[in-house]
Amino acid sequence: MKKWLLYFLALVSFASAYAQADTSTIDVDIPNFTLSELDVGADEMSQDVSGLLQSSSDIFVSKAGYTFGPARFRIRGYDSRNLEVFMDGVRVNDLESGRAYWGSWGGLNDAVRDKDIKTGIVSSEWGFGGLGGVTSINTRASAYRKQIKFSYAIANRSYRNRAMFHYATGETASGWSLVLSGSRRWAQEGYSEGTFYDAWSYFISAEKKINRRHAIGLTVFASPTKKGRNGMAIQEAYDLTGTNYYNPYWGYQNGEKRNARVSNYNQPMLTLTHYYNISEKTKAQGSVSYWSGRGGSTALNWVEADDPRPDYYKYFPSYANLIGDVEQEAWLTNKWQNDEKFRQVNWDHFYFANSKFLNTVNNVEGIEGNDVTGLRSKYIVEDRRNDKNHWMVNWHIHSAVSDNLSVSGGLNLNWFKVRRFKEINDLLGGQYWLDIDKYAAGEPFEFPIEAQNDLNHPNRLVGVGDIFGYDYFVNINKYSGFAQADFTYSKVDFYAGLNLSHTTFWRKGNMRNGRFPDNSYGDGDKHSFFNYGLKAGATYKINGRNYITVNGLYMTRAPYFRDSYVSARTRDIVVDGLKSETIYSGDVNYIVRSPIVKARLTLYYTKFQDQAWSRSFYHDVLQTFVNYLMTGVDKVNTGAELGAEVKLSPTFTLSAVASKNMFIYDSRPVATIVRDNDEKVIDTDRKIYLENYYVGGMPQTVASLGIKYSSPKYWFVQLSGNYMADAYLDPNPDRRTEEAISGFVADDVRVDEVLYQQKLDPGMTLDIFGGKSWQINYKYYIGFTLSVNNILDNQDYTMFGYEQFRYNPENISKFPPKYAYMYGRNYFLNVYFRM
Repeated sequence: MKKWLLYFLALVSFASAYAQADTSTIDVDIPNFTLSELDVGADEMSQDVSGLLQSSSDIFVSKAGYTFGPARFRIRGYDSRNLEVFMDGVRVNDLESGRAYWGSWGGLNDAVRDKDIKTGIVSSEWGFGGLGGVTSINTRASAYRKQIKFSYAIANRSYRNRAMFHYATGETASGWSLVLSGSRRWAQEGYSEGTFYDAWSYFISAEKKINRRHAIGLTVFASPTKKGRNGMAIQEAYDLTGTNYYNPYWGYQNGEKRNARVSNYNQPMLTLTHYYNISEKTKAQGSVSYWSGRGGSTALNWVEADDPRPDYYKYFPSYANLIGDVEQEAWLTNKWQNDEKFRQVNWDHFYFANSKFLNTVNNVEGIEGNDVTGLRSKYIVEDRRNDKNHWMVNWHIHSAVSDNLSVSGGLNLNWFKVRRFKEINDLLGGQYWLDIDKYAAGEPFEFPIEAQNDLNHPNRLVGVGDIFGYDYFVNINKYSGFAQADFTYSKVDFYAGLNLSHTTFWRKGNMRNGRFPDNSYGDGDKHSFFNYGLKAGATYKINGRNYITVNGLYMTRAPYFRDSYVSARTRDIVVDGLKSETIYSGDVNYIVRSPIVKARLTLYYTKFQDQAWSRSFYHDVLQTFVNYLMTGVDKVNTGAELGAEVKLSPTFTLSAVASKNMFIYDSRPVATIVRDNDEKVIDTDRKIYLENYYVGGMPQTVASLGIKYSSPKYWFVQLSGNYMADAYLDPNPDRRTEEAISGFVADDVRVDEVLYQQKLDPGMTLDIFGGKSWQINYKYYIGFTLSVNNILDNQDYTMFGYEQFRYNPENISKFPPKYAYMYGRNYFLNVYFRM
């Protein structure tokens, strides 16, 4: 860490010195800040110095998102729940998970191009913001310039083709403004075999200017998307198939590839907004929004049959080796290497099995005689749905009180409801599915009360389109408000902000579960949390080109619904000791802004306290399906960031970014383990020794060096080399317990195997990006951009991986980790026409 900081300081020191050099002979546009004539001609230390415009482009942020995004790098280790996203003043983070799902407006690049991106702890007029900052997308129709644009792109990534259209009138003489935008993205097969992509998107924004003070706007958008997913696998599967992109989710049906894991989302959002210019210095904005629609993803389900997943652990040669069956090991090796049908989903087998399972079900509700005989499906495709219904009311005001003071404030009211249920998607040749829990059923063809998913409708037979398994509502009401003041002076700027919120959530069950008949149906207990946040920051202007900024934040945050319940699918029981998490964070920045050099060096520290963690999985040691719940999870994220851009000449620019971080667990949480199929609590006080283990899932060290040539004849090309390192497997918490190693003597080598956290190998890539544009008759523009990532086709870089929750301490290799690899060479070519 010390060595990295020395490197950073040396480079920024050079940048600062360079920034003082004479630049009078170089004509460079400086959009990031403004200098008056006095600033240029007089002693810089004696003049007023302009502040930093937070919406300015940050070289580190842009590089980190575009270059390291494919490697799953997250700035400062923050996920999207720590970034607030606003769409024309409306907060669009999901209330159930806290995350911002950018796919909700996927394919609408031109419609959402006008963004104000502020990274980290910052001043923002739109909201209090999160640790990762605030992104405000302006969708006001009058803000779009008048234009018509068509574009078409080809690629070899998730989708192969993209067509886009964008039309904006600008503000007409009658005070109307209209924006229409849409796209189509598709691929019969994406980069990974067996995947597909089928997406549309549309955007409509209309505004009527009533008078100089009032305007009304309406915005509607959606991005209906259906795609076949690709899954992660153990390294043995990749080695046997000869590719690091093996996908276990697909198989052939009637000669065509069919994916078992298909996600399907269509959730339109409508916003009605009133824009009110109270005075020249004060503006207010109020909105009512409604966001609803279907969401879900399919998966295989089975009963009284072999596991249909081709990568089930018993189907690998390593398992045959583990049990000492040499002949089976050789047979499985041959099948994996040479029989594609064996290593993929066997759809034909499902239809065959379902055609032979003639079964009689007794005591069927609503059937005369109460008995039904027919082809009962052993295998089905189910759709795990989460259909959203979200009302929002937002109000915001901003006022420039004086030359030195501006204030902002707002209210955000949310009524959020999601219905989570399962639906029969395909019976695969069978005639019905019996709605019971296979894990709670008794002897074959016996269906006790405990096996009933819904006691209100016992022994129910379901078909395509019917709801089964579980069915409940997630209800979340959240009311929040913020206030912020910004002060601007000649040498110092500073700000302070306050946020208050009240969150209530509860579960409403639509089925009376046979394992929990008294605690699954109807409205459950309501859980309420009052939270607050404080933030402040200051900028010291050394001169017109050098700045030091300091920011700090302290906040509490209500637990998210997803992390709060033992098993919301089956019962209304929350985690013991559930409480708000606490976050405190700070950063120090040195910033250089000059016509020649733009640079930022940042040191930061963040502490998360009292997070909750909830997962469900099959516990191999306990031999049952369990709900595993942790409380008191603390994390520390700390590190340094450097971004620098140096203008070597009017046409050549050198860029460099680097980030050295440490994301670790900082506590010994307590776990509660509960059987999923009854109320038996297996353990209530299991200590998890997670302290000082690394948070997995992303590289913690990244660096990139690039050179860009911008021709006076309107073409450019950029080449960059990138390095990613210090990524770790996401740890299985139960492997870090006394119980996991209690069966070993102190010097048993298996102790280290159980406790060890794997560090993934580093990786390097080379990317190129370029483009050209032409102007025709001073009215029409034609151009293209081409990006080729991972030019050297490095297919061995592991993006991320995780330890399986199911494990056997006696033999850790029985359930090895799963990995995902970064794409090899891939490209994106976009051609556009604009007028």
